[in-house]
Amino acid sequence: MKSLLLGCALSLGLVACSSNSGQEADQKPADNTPVHTLIFLDKSVSVNPNQAFVAEKYQQAINELIEENIRRKGDKLEVYFIHENTSKARALTVTVRSELDVADNANATDREAAQPAFDLSLGREKAAIRQRVLQQLARPNPGTSNQATDIWASLRVIAKANESGATVKVYYLSDMVESMKGTGRRDFHVLPPKDAGQADEWAKADVKQLQQYTIGSPDIRMVLPFEPNASVKENNPAVTQYWQTLFQELGAGSVEEI
Repeated sequence: MKSLLLGCALSLGLVACSSNSGQEADQKPADNTPVHTLIFLDKSVSVNPNQAFVAEKYQQAINELIEENIRRKGDKLEVYFIHENTSKARALTVTVRSELDVADNANATDREAAQPAFDLSLGREKAAIRQRVLQQLARPNPGTSNQATDIWASLRVIAKANESGATVKVYYLSDMVESMKGTGRRDFHVLPPKDAGQADEWAKADVKQLQQYTIGSPDIRMVLPFEPNASVKENNPAVTQYWQTLFQELGAGSVEEI
């Protein structure tokens, strides 16, 4: 009986070790996978980034996403403007060059000694990236493209980023009010969804023509420019519901409103 129990214990131990090894193998590539951050800045006339509340909220969001996502060599950040021609409106692209300069077989002491130089270099890069993103946030758009808001076109950009194999994270600094003319398009300034039910219905209908974009499973955050006391007319929850449903139907890993 003891031999049987011992044999079972050993078998379970081997299974557990095998399972743990498998988990570690799965986790290790993910830890080393570069992060591709996409920031969509709304440059349509309906969003004013110079308003005190909006400026503070957006600057804080930019600071936080840079701290969260810019961590190693190969991490990439791109800024696109949301307006009439969103998919062609790339305003900034940067890739992290700082690298922890140690050999693969280096011991813990060598790695610890190399860490301060890496932290200093990465800190400088993050500061430079932050400054460049804030410059794009403040950049005006006096052209006629500010009369439209093509958020659908951002899906093409996300799909392209997904092809790289990086971990994609998406940030919309926008009121999320799609506003495009033409057959089959949505103009939420003219006709927004009346409630959550209609928002879900419209989103699921629109997915049929947008599912051509393979966006993968990115984490998506919508940073809205509305103060807490904004009216329903200004900050329509049905519009946000539309995007929640649309992104989820397309396979987004998570969708968060901030």
